[in-house]
Amino acid sequence: MDSKKILLKYFLIFFLISFLVFNWQKIFWIFYPNYFFRVISFYFFEKEQLKENQKNLKQKIEEIYEKEDSIEIPKIKISAPLIIVEKEEEVKKALDRGVVLWPNSALPGQKGQTIILGHSAPPNWPKIKYDWVFSNLNLLEKGDEIIIYFKKKKHVYLVKDKIFLQRGQELPETDPEKTVLFLISCWPPGKDFRRIAVEAVKE
Repeated sequence: MDSKKILLKYFLIFFLISFLVFNWQKIFWIFYPNYFFRVISFYFFEKEQLKENQKNLKQKIEEIYEKEDSIEIPKIKISAPLIIVEKEEEVKKALDRGVVLWPNSALPGQKGQTIILGHSAPPNWPKIKYDWVFSNLNLLEKGDEIIIYFKKKKHVYLVKDKIFLQRGQELPETDPEKTVLFLISCWPPGKDFRRIAVEAVKE
């Protein structure tokens, strides 16, 4: 009986030593208090934070896009280049190449008013140049998405309101600390009587 106990004792010792030798790289930290507490701290407190940081990093990477500066409005199936000009007198000519960011308005994604202009045209107007691009702004409703790609980043705005202005009438004032987008075109489409302005805020 005693011999069996001795054999069992030696077997357990041998097993323990073998286990430590073959698994030392995985379990060595148990024998070092500093490492032990760091592992415990990571498992219970830092693991979720690391996951969150990795998620944020992935999101930042995904926010970098290879698309050229442009606008997309899924609701009315619009996709057009966003043209940047420096002077007001350049706007009219630039509208033939897409929609135009009004000079000196806030850049997409920045605080303040980002103002983008586009042509409109009567129903069934041929899609020549971009005469037609903002013809259906009136169909946009609260919550609809407007997507701006600018400087390799994506900015999503949600429609807030839709207003009609007289020619020369100023846009309503907005909180300068908020990121606001206005899409503007002639109203009714193809006529230079009034203006339609769709207001959207950054998501």
